[in-house]
Amino acid sequence: MKMPLSSSQKELLSQLESSYNSGLSSSIASRRRSDDGDSNTVRPPINCPQWACVLLPCIKKLPSMKLFREIQPEDAEVLRNGNWVCYDASSVVRGDIIRLREGDTVPADCKVLSLGLAHINVDDGGEGAAGKAHDLLVDVSCVTGESRPKVASVGGDGVADTVQLYYGGRVLQGAAIAIVTAVGDETMLSTLIRDNRWPPKALDGDDKDDEGGVALIPRAV
Repeated sequence: MKMPLSSSQKELLSQLESSYNSGLSSSIASRRRSDDGDSNTVRPPINCPQWACVLLPCIKKLPSMKLFREIQPEDAEVLRNGNWVCYDASSVVRGDIIRLREGDTVPADCKVLSLGLAHINVDDGGEGAAGKAHDLLVDVSCVTGESRPKVASVGGDGVADTVQLYYGGRVLQGAAIAIVTAVGDETMLSTLIRDNRWPPKALDGDDKDDEGGVALIPRAV
């Protein structure tokens, strides 16, 4: 199966100082976690103190809070020191190489590098494991409101689409290797919550966004 990395994908790896074949080392990951100042967690839409949630349990039953809990990732398959390891999603850092498969919740904002679970041989023209890679389909409707799933395919040049995926998305089909571009407070979900634009609300007619999904509108405060 031919699937080389594109120049933009290689540039992204360079910018994030990561390796497609070995990921980040434990020491670099630890340093980045310290530099970012927080773990890969997103604050809920109603960020009340624990005591308030105990006194007012109805807060947890609000639709926005229920949806928020449903899209929280629990773990992530991360390439660390050249080995695939399962970590808590909160441990993921920028530049991590992660592996996604059907049924997974996307653990951080990331961009697709290649399709399938096996690494491609970048130095040998993109030879990977034998077989045909299926398209990757990821539902992001609960994050951005887009009604159509994100789709990553292999183009005529043999390169996988560098599709942007978001923390909280759900993998509906296929598998992929991706690189983490944002975690925690820097993720799309966190930004939308901060800007009172989450949960998303669908608009009809001409208000659809340029990507064919559904536009977002401010949530009533």
